[in-house]
Order: sequence, then C-alpha cells, then structure tokens
Amino acid sequence: MRVSNVTVRKRLMIALFVGFLTFLIIDVRLGYVQFVLGDMLTDKAKGSWSRNIPFEPERGKIVDRNGVALATNISAPTVYVIPRQIKDPATTAEKLASVLNMSKETAYREITKKASSVRLKEGRKISHEKAKEIRALGLEGVYIGEDSKRHYPNGSYLSHVLGFTGVDNQGLMGLEQYYDKELSGQRGAVKFYANAKGERMNDMADDYESPTKGLDLKLTIDSKIQTIVERELDIAEAKYNPDGIIAIAMNPNNGEILAMSSRPTFDPANFRNVSQEVYNRNLPVWSTYEPGSTFKIITLAAALNEGKVNLEKEHFHDSGSVQVAGARLKCWKRGGHGDQTFLEVVENSCNPGFVELGERLGKDKLFKYIKDFGFGQKTGIDLQGEGTGILFNLNRVGPVEQATTAFGQGVSVTPIQQITAVSAAINGGILYKPYIAKELIDPVTKEVVMRNTPVEKRRVITEETSKEIRNALESVVAKGSGGRAFIEGYRVGGKTGTAQKAQNGRYLENNFIVSFMGFAPADDPQIVIYVAVDNPKGVTAFGGTVSAPIVGAIMKDSLSAMGVKPRNGQIEKEIKWPDVPLVKLPDFVGMSKSELQEQLINLSIDASGEGDVVVRQSPEPGTKVKEGSKVRLYFGKGD
Repeated sequence: MRVSNVTVRKRLMIALFVGFLTFLIIDVRLGYVQFVLGDMLTDKAKGSWSRNIPFEPERGKIVDRNGVALATNISAPTVYVIPRQIKDPATTAEKLASVLNMSKETAYREITKKASSVRLKEGRKISHEKAKEIRALGLEGVYIGEDSKRHYPNGSYLSHVLGFTGVDNQGLMGLEQYYDKELSGQRGAVKFYANAKGERMNDMADDYESPTKGLDLKLTIDSKIQTIVERELDIAEAKYNPDGIIAIAMNPNNGEILAMSSRPTFDPANFRNVSQEVYNRNLPVWSTYEPGSTFKIITLAAALNEGKVNLEKEHFHDSGSVQVAGARLKCWKRGGHGDQTFLEVVENSCNPGFVELGERLGKDKLFKYIKDFGFGQKTGIDLQGEGTGILFNLNRVGPVEQATTAFGQGVSVTPIQQITAVSAAINGGILYKPYIAKELIDPVTKEVVMRNTPVEKRRVITEETSKEIRNALESVVAKGSGGRAFIEGYRVGGKTGTAQKAQNGRYLENNFIVSFMGFAPADDPQIVIYVAVDNPKGVTAFGGTVSAPIVGAIMKDSLSAMGVKPRNGQIEKEIKWPDVPLVKLPDFVGMSKSELQEQLINLSIDASGEGDVVVRQSPEPGTKVKEGSKVRLYFGKGD
C-alpha cells in the first residue's frame, strides 16, 4: 500500500519531535547533573577515592594564673599503613619490624589486614628520629601522621589536680578529664586519592584539613605558692614518714584555690608505676575524716553570732573532763586548764569549754550553722571525686552527740569543706564556692571563651562576728596552741586539730590525723592554709607540734611571694618552752668596736671590712631575731 507524502511528512515530524524532546530531556538532565549535582557527586566520588592520614589536634595547655606551663604537649608522630598500596608485604614488614622493635610476624599481620588504613600499635607516638628512619626507607603505603603526647614539665607537681591523659590524649583523671571536651580540639587530616585497587591517583592533589587546637586552661593556682607547698610536704614526708599528707591554700575572699597537694604522689606521665589508690584519689577533695579541733572554729562562730558568749568577760572552769548524759568527755590536758576566760578556752583548745558552747547553742542552732557553713554537702569545686562527709541525723542527736560535735568528734568532713567554711568565718561571713579553673582561652585568637568568677553562696555570720573570730584565732597563734605557726611581723591566726582515726567503728590506738588551719594577715586575710598529716611517726602527734610549723613555713614564704607587707598591731608572742626569745636589733651603724662590747645583747657577730666603725648591718635595725642569731656588721672608717 502506497503511503501518501502527507503521511510521510507527518511521521517524520513526529519522529523529529520525539527525537528533539528526547535530546532536550537528556540535555536538561546532563545540565542538572553537571551544574546542580556536580559538586555533590564529585565530593562523593572523591570520598570513595580518598584515604585519610589523621593529624591529631594539639591538646590545650594548662597554665597557672600567671601563665606558667603546667601541662603541655610534645610532638610524637604515628605510623599509618594503607595495606592495598603495599606491593611487597614481606619486605615491608621486615623493614618496619627492625625500626619499630616488633616481630616480623606481627608487622606482616598488621600491614595485610583487610582495611583501608591501619594504625600500627608499635608505631604510635614515636620519636622524630624513628619517624625519620621510616621515611628514609621509602616504603610504599607507609605514612607518618602528626600526633603528640602530653608532657608534664614539673613531674609529680600538682599531679592529683592535673590528672593525666591516655594513649589517645583523652583525659582520664583530674582536670584533664573534667575539662576534656574543651581541651581536646578537633582532628585534621591529609587526604590523598586512590583507585578501586587502592593505588594512589597521582594526578589528583592531596587535600589538607588543619586540626583545631584545644582551648588552653588557665587555673587559679599560683605556682609560687604551689612550689612552696610541694617543698614543705616533701620535707614533712621525709621527717615524719606519715601515711599521707594533705595541703590546700585558698584565697578566702573569693574561693580561688592557690595551691593543692597531697602525699603519696605520682608522676602523671608514668601513672601506671603506682597503685590505682594513689592516682585515683585526690585526697584534699576526696578524703573524709573527723576534723578534730579545727572544727571548733564553726562552734565558736555560731556561739559568737548568736550572742551566746563574751570571750573576754565570761569565765569557764575546766577540771579536765565534763559529764554529759552519763558519758565522761575529757580535755586533752590531764587535770584540765582550771579557771579561764572563753578566749583562753579557744587559745587552749579546751574540749569541755566547747561542750559548754554547744549546750548554749542547742542542737538545732548548732547543726543549722554546721550546714550553713557547707558541711554534709559537696562544695561544688570543679574537680572530680569530691566527698560529702557525714553528719549525725538530727533526729538521732542526743546530748552526747551534740557535745562531741561541738569539738569536732563524731562528724566526718572533707578538707575542702573545712577550708571553705573557715574562709567564710574569717572573710567577713560569706561562704564562697571554691574553684580551680579560672579561664578557657582560644590559643589562636587569645580570646577568653569561658571565665569563672566568684560565686557567693550565702552569708553565714556577720562581719562583726568574723572580726571577733579573727582576733580570737590570732590569739591562738600568739598565746595558745598554735604558737609554732607564729611569724614575726605578720598577724597570723589559726587553729590546731588532733583527731583519733577510726576503723570499723572503733578508734585506733596511737593513730591520729593532726592538722592546722592558718590564715594571714589577721586584720585582712589574703590566704588561708590547711595542712593535715596522717599518722606521723616518731613524734608526739599534735596539730600544734607537727602541722602548725608546716603551715607557718608555707605561710611565711607565701606572704612574701604574694607581696603582702608586714603588719602593725601584732599580738606579742607568749614565749613557751622550747621557744627562743626574740631580740629587737638596735641600730649598730656608727658604733665603734668598743661601744659594741658594751651592748648587753646575746647575738653572734659576723664582722667584715676594715676600720673601727660600723657602716652597715644586716638584718636591718628593728628586726626581731632569735637570741644567739648571727648579725653581719660591716666596718669602715668613721667620718
């Protein structure tokens, strides 16, 4: 059948239209893929081709309040292998094994794994010398990735506070764990491209994603004070061979921790060398024990604030013990202190006198103040593992429990609770939340990302009461049981503590925690220091004989490091055996040798220079020194 020309033309037009429409659809689709989906598909393709060599971020530094480095990083490269790119596994394994001190079998097993990339365990955080050796081998499929390991430049210094990191630079203990997210940063990488066989595509340039450094952490710690504390704890550990020592220094006016340390200690870089009980317990915030007489500061504060006692005018007779509900509670001094003012009760740390103060308060008021001062609850310090302590349930507090609590027995508290509470007692009456992290800082821009500021929890006592407490505790150091913490020229206040240790519900024989809480200057406290020594050996264990001298030594050098000037109005120290009397140095300048011989002062003279007249002396005139102390005199010719 013959088809007409019209029909043919119609069919051709339809075919042409269909063809045109088909090509139009294809072109539109190609354009959409090219211009709209192109970047996405290219990224997907590159993603399937790419292989990453990780570049670990640099962990943020930890520094003290003045920028002194406490935890830093050391570059430590890591070896990565791309198994598919290795042409000769046996030879590659042999060469790697010789450099990395691993067996050939282990190396072969690792580099022939069915994985896109393998990180060699023996090749982690190696030295730059080792990395250089491996690069020199020119092994295909073997790469060196940037990595680092944590470095603690001062060894065991501040170890429990800083904590440590694991092999992947993850924080495991202390501040390293508490602020791990902020310190960690973000990983980067070098990306290269490989085909389906794993062979490198050299026609495509490598991509580099820079790692993001972690934030730097600035602490409230003052390295000058921390160094002094570490030194004195080392001396005490060697001298007394105790079961443990705890020390905290705090700014009482805002809650900033200036120093914190304990013994036994450890090196964070080698924490596995000690038992878990050593590195896993930051004793200043973790340990709980009976505080002993340092707790009397709280009873004193409550009694003064409630107007229950006049320290100067009221008297108390101590016969050596007191009967409470059939129980005999003894004073530490056999035979008692006899008649004394309540100020002397504080100076002498007289247990029966504080039982009397507890009775005047009553259990409700006494325990209200104890809780208001923060006991029985965490302080909220930014360190892990903080304890809460143990207080009597008020419903179960009878006369005996009330009496023992008043002088620090039968309750369990933490060191950080004690120093925080005493800070409130002496700073004007404000309880602050203690903290140890001051700022988080961007290491690139130096911008402060986070800043901790003082947190006032509540007012506990009045400013007038706080002033009375400071005066009473200064008297304890000048005239009472805290005399070993006395510093000439400074007004130091404090309180001793001696607590018998308990185990399985029973007190241990001749096993004590002896402590001292000190602060200065008494008229304007800038630092408060707490030291507790657990079971000191070879000495009669009292807070006044063991811990007070440690606090005194720390206090003296810390005040100097802080630039705190000596004060006027210091209470004159009462000389007791074995104290050596102090002599106020006269002005020797201008005196002749014959005039010096007329000076009836027990001093050792170290003379130097030529001439007959003193032209200079050291120490300066007016300085108080112990009798028999050496004084250097420089002689020259008189005018």
